[in-house]
Amino acid sequence: MTVRSHLPWPLRWAAVAVVLGFSGALALWAFEFGKNIAGLGQDSAELKVALQQARSDIDTLRRERESAQAIANTADSLLKAEKAAQSRLAEQVKALELENQVLKDDLGFFERLMPSAGDGMNIRGLQIDLPAPGQLRYQLLVMQQGGRALPDFRGRYEVSLSGLVDGKPWNVQMPQVSKPLQLRQYARLEGVAEYPSTVVVKQVQVRVLDEQGRVHATQSQKL
Repeated sequence: MTVRSHLPWPLRWAAVAVVLGFSGALALWAFEFGKNIAGLGQDSAELKVALQQARSDIDTLRRERESAQAIANTADSLLKAEKAAQSRLAEQVKALELENQVLKDDLGFFERLMPSAGDGMNIRGLQIDLPAPGQLRYQLLVMQQGGRALPDFRGRYEVSLSGLVDGKPWNVQMPQVSKPLQLRQYARLEGVAEYPSTVVVKQVQVRVLDEQGRVHATQSQKL
């Protein structure tokens, strides 16, 4: 036999109502507590102000970052431009130094070419170089003096070499160089004379002759 306790229906509904009310109060308390923890319980106006301030701060930081990046890019460009300018200046300085050396050489050459007293044809500033066996490089200036109204000179110039071969004199009848020459006041001449590589050159002679073969100027240089 089973004994059951029967509560009246009003008491049962009252008990259910108490339980539901308690559960609802507990849920409401949990919701409010969660809002407070998350900060959602603040006034909506304050939240909007805080959100706007945060966005403003983000925009400010973004602008500062972009400005710093632009400055960095500009500094990098300036640094590259400065390096390129320094490289160009170094090349220009080197070119000017070479040009200065050439001018010094030309000045020294022309200082030796100062005309001597008197009229007529002169050979000035004869320079000789031996770059390789069997080769002689020459440079000289032929000048015609005698006033402003000088006639054109037409003729030729010759370069003759003499020296030793195995300790014995070496000299040929024909000049190693014979080229036509035409000038009014001066002419700068240069070239290469070739000879047997076994010859030791001891003397160089340059002559200026007219079209009839008359000698107008002569200069010799010993080596």
